[in-house]
Amino acid sequence: MKLKEQVCVITGGGSGIGRDAALKMAQEDAKVVIVGRTESKLDAVKSEITATGGTAVSYALDVADYDAVQQMVRDVLEKFGRIDVLVNNAGHSSHNRRLLNTTPEETRSVIDSNLIGTFFCTQAVVPAMLKAKSGTIINISSLAAVTPGPFSGFAYGAAKSGVINFTEFLNNDLRNTGIRASVIIPGEVATPILDKRPIPPDDDARTTMVDVAETSAAILLIATLPQRSNIPELVIRPTMHRDMAGEVVELDEGNS
Repeated sequence: MKLKEQVCVITGGGSGIGRDAALKMAQEDAKVVIVGRTESKLDAVKSEITATGGTAVSYALDVADYDAVQQMVRDVLEKFGRIDVLVNNAGHSSHNRRLLNTTPEETRSVIDSNLIGTFFCTQAVVPAMLKAKSGTIINISSLAAVTPGPFSGFAYGAAKSGVINFTEFLNNDLRNTGIRASVIIPGEVATPILDKRPIPPDDDARTTMVDVAETSAAILLIATLPQRSNIPELVIRPTMHRDMAGEVVELDEGNS
């Protein structure tokens, strides 16, 4: 029970990486706080955890809503008295991803969910971590941050690049406070977000990608390290490099 008595807040906890991380942390006896925009998904994950004797609470909110995030953290501290781990996992890409077809609304939404939400959630939990002189912040970025392209979209890649920069900032700004920050940079992960691509990968392509369980295992590894140690950056790449040439051609034809 490596996380016994610890309180772990996970954004984007209703599906994909966030859901699996919540389940793994609950198995390690953490009190899990799952945050997301879709209440029904959060309720389903919470039920999975409580059915096996775990402790979970959920909050349906937009992580880019500063006041809602602050209220959520106040409520968690009132309930549990502490926050030990924050996993900033919430985020999405847009349906349109090329420079000239992505709408202003899509651009703002992607930046808000991936980057602004990461800022706001971190700002909300750090005061309690400073008081405790201990805390772990795990940010989820993407290889799109370092290898941008039309598959991920310009807004998503730029936002995830900001997440990497922000993680390094945290480790400098919070130096010697007992708080550590880590960023996980996965390659293609087989999550529902792939369905929102202009050309969703087929089932065969998804079998070569990084699995959700492998990414959540990395989250658990970082969260359960002794507090004296940190992994500032962890990259997870698929072993097999798939051929995307056909998808590039279709994207180009769709934007000609």
